[in-house]
Amino acid sequence: MARKKRVPKSLPTIWRCPDDLWDGFIEPTIRRLDPPKQAGRKRIDQRRALDGMIYQLRTGCQWNSLPREFGSDRSIHRTMQRWIECGVFDEVIALLIDHCDELDDVEWEWQSADAAMGKARVGGRRREKPDGSGQKWNKAQRALRWQGRPAGRGGRRRQRA
Repeated sequence: MARKKRVPKSLPTIWRCPDDLWDGFIEPTIRRLDPPKQAGRKRIDQRRALDGMIYQLRTGCQWNSLPREFGSDRSIHRTMQRWIECGVFDEVIALLIDHCDELDDVEWEWQSADAAMGKARVGGRRREKPDGSGQKWNKAQRALRWQGRPAGRGGRRRQRA
């Protein structure tokens, strides 16, 4: 008898953090790992900040293109950096993986990751040759390039009529 292939359930795309996820996992983790300071300016709403982070990560938009409904883009970015340093994201992801394992909702055999590599637009560090010959050639070319150029802007003189 042939075994039927398991068809994964299609889930809706998450654009905001659901209430049960926030109340059960994320808020307690944030309170434990990143408690509010006793003095200083009051922090932004953590829930809205998380929703802004989800929006930015899902769309890939620039931080300064976040919709105003999430709050200040700079504050959200600062909060994300602080959570990364405090280990909030690592803890939340570990909790979610454990929870999904308990629910038996993730079929780990077909999960994969993708990465892309592309040309560095601005350039990058050039590798030097082991014998250093490239350095000598570059220095010589640089010296020749500036030899004989007149001082001033542009390097060319125009004739006046």
